[in-house]
Amino acid sequence: MKKIIAGIAVVIAICFVSTSYAQQGGGRMGMDPATMKQKLKDDLKFTDVQADSVVAISQEFRPKMRDIFMDQTLSQDDKRAKVGDLRNLQNKRIQAALGDDLFKKYQDWQEKNRPQRSGGGNGGGGGNQ
Repeated sequence: MKKIIAGIAVVIAICFVSTSYAQQGGGRMGMDPATMKQKLKDDLKFTDVQADSVVAISQEFRPKMRDIFMDQTLSQDDKRAKVGDLRNLQNKRIQAALGDDLFKKYQDWQEKNRPQRSGGGNGGGGGNQ
């Protein structure tokens, strides 16, 4: 009986940890808006307006990227190409909001923090395959 209770406790703990991880932005599509805003302010010293602009633009593109990832009719290469096009458009909008200097700082910050993201190594178009 003790083994059954211990087994159930382990299963519950695993479920709790995986749910908590997903809610903290550990999932594939990034972090929640409030966390992202705070990180932009803390790490890059962005103003509220700058951080809000980046978060709003990112949030606008998130469902479009999710739709591409969920589209079972597209090959992985097609998905990468479509997401790449969306990221380019997103980056142009963010650059327009921040200006060249802050945008460069933002890109460097993104690149530095990329290894912390989960996923299958598809992080940004390196020399995979």
